[in-house]
Amino acid sequence: MSMAQPSLWLLVGVPALVGGALLLYPRAGRVAAAISVSTSAVVVGLSIVVALTRPAVGVAFMAGADFALRADALAATVVPAVAAVTLLVLLFAVGDIRSAQGRFHGLMLVFAAAALLTATAATLPALLLAWEVMGAASYALIGFWWRDEFRVSAGLTAFVTTRTADLGLYLAAGAALAGGTGLTLAGLPATTGGWRHVVAAGVLVAALGKAAQLPFSFWISRAMEGPSPVSALLHSAAMVAMGGYLLLRAQPLLAATGWAATAAAWAGAVTAVLLGAVAVAQRDLKQLLAASTVAQLAFVVMAAGLGAISGGAAQLVAHAAAKAGLFLAAGAWLSLVGTKQLDDLWGIARRQKVIGWCATVGALSLAGVAPLSLWATKDTILAAALEHSLWLYLVGLLAAALSAGYAGKVLVVIWRTPARGDDREMQRSNIFQQAPLVILAGGAAVLGVLVLPPLGAVLSRAVNNSTTAHATAAELAGSAVLAIAVVAAVLRWGVPEPRWARAWLGLERATHLLVVTPTLGLAHGLARIDSRGIDGAVEAVAAATRRLGELARRPQAGLLHRYYIAGVVVVVALVLLLATVR
Repeated sequence: MSMAQPSLWLLVGVPALVGGALLLYPRAGRVAAAISVSTSAVVVGLSIVVALTRPAVGVAFMAGADFALRADALAATVVPAVAAVTLLVLLFAVGDIRSAQGRFHGLMLVFAAAALLTATAATLPALLLAWEVMGAASYALIGFWWRDEFRVSAGLTAFVTTRTADLGLYLAAGAALAGGTGLTLAGLPATTGGWRHVVAAGVLVAALGKAAQLPFSFWISRAMEGPSPVSALLHSAAMVAMGGYLLLRAQPLLAATGWAATAAAWAGAVTAVLLGAVAVAQRDLKQLLAASTVAQLAFVVMAAGLGAISGGAAQLVAHAAAKAGLFLAAGAWLSLVGTKQLDDLWGIARRQKVIGWCATVGALSLAGVAPLSLWATKDTILAAALEHSLWLYLVGLLAAALSAGYAGKVLVVIWRTPARGDDREMQRSNIFQQAPLVILAGGAAVLGVLVLPPLGAVLSRAVNNSTTAHATAAELAGSAVLAIAVVAAVLRWGVPEPRWARAWLGLERATHLLVVTPTLGLAHGLARIDSRGIDGAVEAVAAATRRLGELARRPQAGLLHRYYIAGVVVVVALVLLLATVR
């Protein structure tokens, strides 16, 4: 075994083990934060080693499928971003989370370990383990403040919705075994017969659920009840991003079916437009950022359907930096001002300038303003869309314009002076809140180089094994002008807020009606069967056994004449039985 191979096991194992230890000793206090940040720093170093050496490891698990990890070019692009965002979010949490730090940091490390395992999984057993742990940890983190019933309910809604979609991954695993190709991710496109279509459908449903794409989008709104650092990691580089990442990983499978790739591309395009409208309509900053997360990662889903893997990977990484910074800024303002309502945040950037400028860079990047990162990454995906379908390109362009609209709305609120003076007292932000934001703003500004010459061609060859469509100078200039025009219009006249989109397209009612309520009803029904049926049967058997025991004890009176009588009765019965048989 080379020295590079242990680094891949350590990449996943170190945060998992340290996180588990912190969960077993939740009263670690501020020591837990120091341990957590130190562990995350080690993981960042390991991620760089893994990205440079690209090892592959595995152990025997079951016939035809090892438990295997592999760091190929796609994983090497995404893994360092996941590790770096985790470190910065945990550093922010040092100054933001003041109680139950052992439990918080333990859960966050386990959650990050699951995301890293997802990014490097080479077989379905490894992916399924990562998928399960990631979902369970997200439930615990969303409902972290468990004394608030509404937060626990929010975590349950998110968990049940994503678990419903997760069934697709189990369906895909079963179909892959039936198709005779084993459980390696690389072998899924070779699944025989109609099983290949079942595998593709299962993977597509599971990925769309984790990525909160339509029709599963509403769970991400409920997930906003978790602490802000949880939102920053979950919605930027971890669980939601991993849904899009899985589709990038499975792109050869999608293409091999003849329909799944097109379905993914259009699912992403439609989600990007509709959830962009939802973001525009929100009056709560975290809800706006949640909807924009879905809309931005829809471009990653679109890229997977179009075969633009390098563009999708770059979009994922750039979005992670921009969105993590914005969520942390929202968390800082919530801690300092006590609100996340846009109506109460007018001019907040003027009073908290470091946080305000970092949030501005993130918002302008989301808008696609040149030369910030998401301007280039989105255009790479739109260029691939133009090669496939003019209609798909136009829908994607509309989604890009909407992203400029909701980003501009954020900028208007945080910079414009309120009509009357705001004399509320405000705490001062600390270095733990500011430093991560500065670094993430830098990432949101420069990560577009991943798709621009000369790195763009290198990444495209490494990830796609060929060069793919890149935006022309005219397309880049056109999208930059569009973004600036939309942002300027919003700054000048504001942005219309569509009422039909404010309630998340009615997805809450549909989610509860079609998923949450039936699932909980089934669970309650099974619990009643368990308590009244199974438990009742066990108690009945126990009672009958007890009665038989009491009957068996009655002849044991200790009186010899009774034993003699019983013996005579038995002998007579045996004689009669023998006489009858003869």
